[in-house]
Amino acid sequence: MNNLTKIKIFKPANEVFEAIVDPSKIGNFWFSSSSERWKQGKTITLSYVEYNAQGDIKIVEIEENKKIVFRWGSNGEGHPVTIKLNMLSNSSTIIEVNEGGFNENDDNLISDLLDNKEGWVYMLTCLKGYLEYDADLRAALVK
Repeated sequence: MNNLTKIKIFKPANEVFEAIVDPSKIGNFWFSSSSERWKQGKTITLSYVEYNAQGDIKIVEIEENKKIVFRWGSNGEGHPVTIKLNMLSNSSTIIEVNEGGFNENDDNLISDLLDNKEGWVYMLTCLKGYLEYDADLRAALVK
């Protein structure tokens, strides 16, 4: 079971890619901070100061300006996430996030999938707002 979420961002793929992998930019739309630049084989610590929470991701694969694959969850063994950047022109990119690893036999499957989808839609919306309008929407969501 997996969740696929996509959005079109009116920026070139290299700018979208850099917003994700550059620790000085990620705090403008997603996590509060990233411990270092995302590189293949690295374990990155991501923090949310608003929730007093942090977690690690393991970067499995990076193809510059095209693809990022990581695992998050228990010791980097949790759900696999693939982020693909499909450049349509010099000024627009489709970004798609595909998170897998959901257990179809889990009693909470539907709520887990909906919560996950909500998270990715929110992250991609914040990324779009940041890159296209320099808007900081990251900490606006209240649960």
